[in-house]
Amino acid sequence: MIYGLLTVIIVCLCIKIYLLKKSAKEISEGFAEKLKIDTNTLINLSSNDKDMRNLAASINTQLKILRKEHYRYTLGDTELKNAVTNISHDLRTPLTAICGYLDIIKRIEKSEQLEKYLEIITDRTEIMKQLTEELFKYSIILSASDDLEVEDISLNQALEDSIMGYYAALNERSIVPQIDLTDQKIVRRLNAAALSRIFSNLLNNAIKYSDGDLHISLSDSGVINFTNTAKNLTPVQVEHLFDRFYTVETARNSTGLGLSIARKLVEQMNGSITAKKIDDKLSITLYFDNKF
Repeated sequence: MIYGLLTVIIVCLCIKIYLLKKSAKEISEGFAEKLKIDTNTLINLSSNDKDMRNLAASINTQLKILRKEHYRYTLGDTELKNAVTNISHDLRTPLTAICGYLDIIKRIEKSEQLEKYLEIITDRTEIMKQLTEELFKYSIILSASDDLEVEDISLNQALEDSIMGYYAALNERSIVPQIDLTDQKIVRRLNAAALSRIFSNLLNNAIKYSDGDLHISLSDSGVINFTNTAKNLTPVQVEHLFDRFYTVETARNSTGLGLSIARKLVEQMNGSITAKKIDDKLSITLYFDNKF
């Protein structure tokens, strides 16, 4: 009789444990689903266990709070993006007018001192114009959908085209790039305009920070490296290179948006981009997954 009673107890405990594990699995799967999908539905349980239902109710309460905060963040982020777009757009008109009047004034006979002042004003205006343009482009990129139109693109050819386009700017800084591209054709499904912008921004970055050298490589696995000597960059500065509006003293006329734009575009195409400094060498590594 005792054995029979123990057997019943053990069976009951096994059933209880099974139901608890089932409930835990339902909560785990339901929680993962609610985080992945934007929905107002709550976690449902098939079990009537009081403790498990209390746990599900507690998680549902936190999910409601999380959704509310996420909505506020999304709304605020959208409003901020729209504000930045509007402000940058509004700044372009007066800056264009200022540049136009400066061109007119330059044609008028002036004293040497006035020429000096005009040169300073022109220089500062160009910096403001560049910042406004970058800010406008950055706001457009942020506001754009992550669903970019993609096509098969040869990374080898795209890199060569970008380097050729920057030949004059590199030559002006006396930079002769060392190019090491694999003979194997590396093809990825990417957005052509976005990829071109990424390479342009990375080349601009090299022009700003390089001490006179630049090594660009593309491996058989599709890893792209932009490496140059940058003695004046500290490891702390390297960590912040992709931050919005972050500039360092060595950057000339920098807006601090170039690498931020590059990172955003890379992420939109499911790629990765990192920066590190070993000894005096700054290396920016770029990789795109072939599955995008």
